[in-house]
Amino acid sequence: MSITEETLTETDTLAETAEVHTHDHADHDHAGHDHAAHTHGPALNPECRREVSIEIPAAEVDAQFAVTLKGYRKQARIPGFRAGKVPESIIRKRFAEQLQRDVVEALLPRVFRAEIEKQGLAPVSQPQVVDMQFHEGQPLKFKAEFEVMPEFSIDGYDSVTVEKPDTALTDEDLDKALTELRESRYTMEPLPEDHALVDGDYAQITFEGFFIDGEAQPEAGAERKADLNGRNAMIQLGGPDTVEAFTEALRGTTPGQQLTLEVNYPEDFAEKKLAGKSVKYEITVNAAKQRVVPELNDDLAKELGDYENLEAFKASFREHMAARKKRQLEGDAREKLIRALTEKFTFPVPESLVQQQIDARLERGLRALAQQGMSGDDMRKLDFDRLREGQREGATHEVRAALVMDKIADAEKVEVEDAEMDRELEAASMETREPVEAIRKRLIEDGSYAKIREQIRREKAATILYGRKS
Repeated sequence: MSITEETLTETDTLAETAEVHTHDHADHDHAGHDHAAHTHGPALNPECRREVSIEIPAAEVDAQFAVTLKGYRKQARIPGFRAGKVPESIIRKRFAEQLQRDVVEALLPRVFRAEIEKQGLAPVSQPQVVDMQFHEGQPLKFKAEFEVMPEFSIDGYDSVTVEKPDTALTDEDLDKALTELRESRYTMEPLPEDHALVDGDYAQITFEGFFIDGEAQPEAGAERKADLNGRNAMIQLGGPDTVEAFTEALRGTTPGQQLTLEVNYPEDFAEKKLAGKSVKYEITVNAAKQRVVPELNDDLAKELGDYENLEAFKASFREHMAARKKRQLEGDAREKLIRALTEKFTFPVPESLVQQQIDARLERGLRALAQQGMSGDDMRKLDFDRLREGQREGATHEVRAALVMDKIADAEKVEVEDAEMDRELEAASMETREPVEAIRKRLIEDGSYAKIREQIRREKAATILYGRKS
């Protein structure tokens, strides 16, 4: 599979329910600017947007300015002056912007927190400072815009139902799973050297491909560099992913044979590089092979684990597949329940939370691309505006679902015990082989610990609701 922007979107679609985290308060980390009316961060949802106007008395601003200036005088190192003896006028002139920025950063968070507490507001986004007016000797004035949680009712949440699936493992389910298990352990075995390839066989080939595009060809005697090439590529004759022209050309050939063929790819061919192109291939058949699937017997059972015989393995495998089917179908049903709940209750969603969720989804997708081998340079070439827009619908649903399930968890008085968190960390420790306490420390420091607790709480609330439905 080629690594494309579509891979990024598909990877995230398959991800588990994303973590959505909200904050009770958000401190402002603004670098002051004289007079500038400005904004930063995502556009805010007007229905969730709030604004506060703040004025800090001139005396308080001057006092902070004096403290900041004193600190600069102590630390400034300017040629021609002893440490701590630099004239105040020089400090003011040389460090004017830094002084102003430090004064603003010292004052804004404290007065902003005090004001929102006074008004009973709980921002869920970083405040965006606008219309700042800052002149020495005058009050510092500014406005701060931010988003708050929407107010909405969940009356009737316990009446939402979904059909419960039949999770019993059937004999057909088991047979299919055993077949897939056998096929996953196939080997490629060589066929006799004089074997003429037939449909179903595999040809191991080396090839070079040259685009037939009407462009001027190299002069006589000059060697043209191949546009496509491969060594020991495995082609299944008549296989679902094999271009028919390859099957027709390779049918009846034997190892060591060389051949040439032309392939005209359709405009809608999956490989974009080849779509609508005509390619001339020069092929050497290196070997003929067949795909061999092991028999389901005692020997295979012993290869798969510490099983005495096939019956012992099948009993264990049935139990595993039954639990897997139950977990998957019930998980799908709980997701349908959550979706039904989010559709029942309409309310505005804070844009800042949606953007955070888009960030999280893209981060997971980029990690997956990196694991597939995509370089940092190639990642930087991706159309991130398009990718962000492609994640928007899913991210909005996840935020909406999180807000609904948080309210339901409140109504159901759902709590997450420390022992439950310990089990999550122990599972992570077994997977990563990292000590539990090291994982705990890291998750607490980066804020993920609280997110995990919130997600467990939502899942418990969904399980409670699902358990009541018939």
